Amino acid sequence: MAQIFRPSTNSLARATILGALLFIVGSLWLLAEINRSSYVTNAEVYRDQPVPFSHEHHVAGLGLDCRYCHTSVEESSFAGIPPTETCMTCHSQIWTNAPMLEPVRESYRTGRAMRWVRVHDLPDFVYFNHSIHVAKGVGCQSCHGRVDRMPLMYQNATLQMEWCLECHRAPEKFLRPRDQVFSMNYRPAGDQLEIGSRLVREYKVNVGQLSDCSICHR
Repeated sequence: MAQIFRPSTNSLARATILGALLFIVGSLWLLAEINRSSYVTNAEVYRDQPVPFSHEHHVAGLGLDCRYCHTSVEESSFAGIPPTETCMTCHSQIWTNAPMLEPVRESYRTGRAMRWVRVHDLPDFVYFNHSIHVAKGVGCQSCHGRVDRMPLMYQNATLQMEWCLECHRAPEKFLRPRDQVFSMNYRPAGDQLEIGSRLVREYKVNVGQLSDCSICHR
């Protein structure tokens, strides 16, 4: 019986199978990288705001504490967006005619709230509580980055589940004393793992439950 396929067909079949496997693996890797990219997560992407508010100027330059504007961060799930009256506490006295602050003055005159564009926007199926993180010693910087170096606010991290779990699985790597939660210049006075492990016990962080689905998905 005559041979149907040439001997080179075996090599071609092996190369085809290998190429298909490489294509599948490469495609999965590419999808994973795209899923972590700023195109999907919006990390490190500036958002246009009605007023170009500079955290760098207000935090690093003027020394404002986070709680001056985000008043509910210690007792509420929401950090809170300051009302226009908070802005006008200073800007009724300084930069009173600055053109870029006209939206603030108009909001104050009319009583209509400023329409700020939300920068850190978690999906609706994710529950996040600011107050519990503050109470357990998670610094603002851990999630929001060095806002004191941001002329315009952007999302510092991906906010994806794997990023959250990095802390939930090993909180001792990130915890700090409560009186340093709002500091942008905190440096641990010693070994972070040793300090963090002590704070886990002191602040009664239930590490065993932090990875439960119900903690964030309710």
